[in-house]
Formats: sequence, C-alpha cells, structure tokens
Amino acid sequence: MTVQQDQLENGFRIVSEHMPGLQSAAIGIWVSAGGRHERIDQNGVAHFLEHMAFKGTARRSALEIAEAIEDVGGYINAYTSREVTAYYARVLKEDVALALDVVGDIVMNPVFDAHEIEVERGVILQEIGQAHDTPDDVIFDWLQEECYRDQPLGRSILGPSERVSAFSRADLAGFVAQHYGPEQMILSAAGAVDHDALVRLAEAAFGHLQRRPGLLAEPAHFTGGEARHDKDLEQAHFALAFESPGYRDDAIYTAQIYASALGGGMSSRLFQEMRERRGLCYTIFAQAGAYADTGSTTIYAGTSGAQVAELAGITIDEMKRAASDMSDAEVARARAQMKAGLLMGLESPSNRAERLARLVQIWDDVPPLSETVARIDAVTTADVRGFAEGLAVQAPAALALYGPVAGAPRLSDLQERRAA
Repeated sequence: MTVQQDQLENGFRIVSEHMPGLQSAAIGIWVSAGGRHERIDQNGVAHFLEHMAFKGTARRSALEIAEAIEDVGGYINAYTSREVTAYYARVLKEDVALALDVVGDIVMNPVFDAHEIEVERGVILQEIGQAHDTPDDVIFDWLQEECYRDQPLGRSILGPSERVSAFSRADLAGFVAQHYGPEQMILSAAGAVDHDALVRLAEAAFGHLQRRPGLLAEPAHFTGGEARHDKDLEQAHFALAFESPGYRDDAIYTAQIYASALGGGMSSRLFQEMRERRGLCYTIFAQAGAYADTGSTTIYAGTSGAQVAELAGITIDEMKRAASDMSDAEVARARAQMKAGLLMGLESPSNRAERLARLVQIWDDVPPLSETVARIDAVTTADVRGFAEGLAVQAPAALALYGPVAGAPRLSDLQERRAA
C-alpha cells in the first residue's frame, strides 16, 4: 500500500492510499475549521454549519443528497471536532466519482435555506439538551472549559443554546468565507481508489477556488480549574485532567503509553485497583488527548457519592506510585496495545482515510507507518516513569465533578495530596 500526495495550484491538497483487495473506498474532505477557530460570538457555528451541509445545495435537495449515496448502497456522514470539520462517504469503487461529487457539493454549495435553518436549529437544540442530560458527556465539556478557561479550545463544540438560537444565514456564510478556502481543505481517500483519477476529479471540482488565507486559531494554554455541579443523580461523575504534550511533541507517544498502562484496559492499574480490588466503580479509564499546541491526560470514573472521595484520593496515589514502580511488563503491554489499536484500525479504509487527512493537516506529509511504530517501540520504562512523575507532581490540573459530590475533595485537596 502506497500513500500518494498532490496539491493543486490553489493549495487544495489530495492524499490517498490504495488498499489492494478491497471493493470499496472511503473518501472525504477534511476542513481545518473546528470549534477552536470560532470567536466567542460564533461558538457552535462550525457544528451548525456541518448540519446544514446536508440540508440542500444549489444542485440537490436534502433528500437528493441522501438518495444519491444510498441509491448505490453507500453512506455519508460528517463530524465537527475542535480542530477540524469532516465530510465523508463510503461507497463501492465504481462510485468514488459520485461520492466526491456529492461531498464536494455539500461542502462548497450549501444554500442555507431559511426554513431548513429553523428545522436544523431545533435538531441541534435537542442535541444540546440530550448532551446536558448525559452526565458522562457533559462532564467532559465542563472539564475542557476548566482546562482552557476563557479560550476557544475550552468551549463546547455544540455551543450554548442561546447562541445556537440566534445564528442566522449570514453567520453560517460568514464562517465559510473565513475558513473554507482551498488551503484549508484536504481530500483524503483510502481503499479501492486510483490517485491520478482523484487528482483529475479534484482539479475539476476544486481547482477554480481562489486562495484565501484562513484565520489562525488562537494559541492555547492549559489554565486548570475546578467545576462542581452537585445534583441528585445515581452516580458521582469524576473527571481529572493534567496538562500533557500536543501532537507535534515527540513526548505524545510516552503520554499515550502512560495513559494506557494507567487506565487503558482491564489490566491497567486503575481498573485493577478501583474496580477489581476495591469495587469502587463500574467504569474507569485514562486517555491522552492532543491538539496542535497542547494536550491533556484525562482520568474518568463513575462512582457513588459516598465513595468519590476515596476514589479521588487513590487515583492520585496510583499516579504517584506509577512514577516509581511502573514495570517493564506494563510498558511493553501498553506499547503492544497501542500498536495493535493503530494497526487493526488501519484495516478499515474509513479509519485510514481519516488518519491520512489528520497527518497531512498536522505535518503536511504522511510519515511511513514503520516510523510511527518505531517511535512507539522507542518509548522506555524510564521515559514513562519520568512522564508519570511530572504528571503526578508538577503538571497543571483541572477537575470536574457532577452528581452527589458534596463530599468530594476540592482540587486544592488533591493538589496537597500530589505534593505530599
């Protein structure tokens, strides 16, 4: 399998990987415009725009968009994250040109019909309400806000209801004008694809677009802080985050291996100690998330109000212990899990297309997979212990609590335990 890249004269980039033996392909457009590219008065507009892309274009109605893909047995979807908005489809190989035509149409030619805006506004307000009613969803928005307080990166992707209720056609069109230039777009495809044919299709569909520099995202800095929402729920939801490397930092591999060893699976330290030995929770995990210029290692657990203080204290203790006795076997297991997750995921053309797009967005290149595996293998036990020590003792922290949390410790209490 060979990755191929091209760039049109206007800066539009194309990346693809042919996967022998497949009869289908994943293809999509990744736009470097997400939640962190919004001004405060725009919060939620990137996500609203993603919804509106499917509500009709100059060439197709909302039904015709769906029928065009589903008539050939494919599917089409989109998502908004804090750094990117993606529009993608999965089709059989003979329908790749159709898929690109439809995806390109919804990205470049949305009509923003007034009636459809009002219909979709109601859908998004329901989505916001559903998120607020889902404790293990909303707690991560609160945690993100505490990690990056008063910054675009700290705001909810969905946006607040009051802003979503007020967005107009001009707001949507304005965001497109600011951020949907050819230099912000990446066409990525994987599976049964022909790269040269993709380039020709891209030239025809996007070559006429004029260069226009996108607005840069505001640099982020981890602030730390505490959010407590005491409510009569069945469980106390506990989320703790620590400043960690961004994805351009080589230490990201150490952070991910540490998070896996600490709380990445059933054999991890937190799972074994909190669930298997003590029965303090049903769900507990750790994960390392990253952005262009910052990142966070996050620990989440759901427990009872009576046990949340014990769980929080033991979490800090386990983090400190990992700095001194993380074993070679644990690090080897975490490395194996990370490599397996990467390689198994890449058996899917959809996952592979997304990976290609993100690597081009980050590096403007796709490093060989062997290089990524080598970087994972190069992480040593000493590296993980050193990272664990910095995280447990020095890294800025943020805490979010939701549910019966009156008896939960304050962030200041956990900071004292870290320093003890």
